Amino acid sequence: MSKYFKYFEYAYLFLAAFFLFEAVRIWNTERNRAYLFLFFVLISIFMFFFKRRFRRKIEERNKPK
Repeated sequence: MSKYFKYFEYAYLFLAAFFLFEAVRIWNTERNRAYLFLFFVLISIFMFFFKRRFRRKIEERNKPK
């Protein structure tokens, strides 16, 4: 089950890369929209580390003793 959670973690990094690409692409034409994409980059990176930490806690808790 944790195998699938790992894929979702990396999906957040993929989204962060996409949002960063979009922010750089439209920086000169739509500055406000670019700031919104940069905000999404920060949220995506935060979610990656948050989900990763949460998954590891669950794995440690479910580890056989």
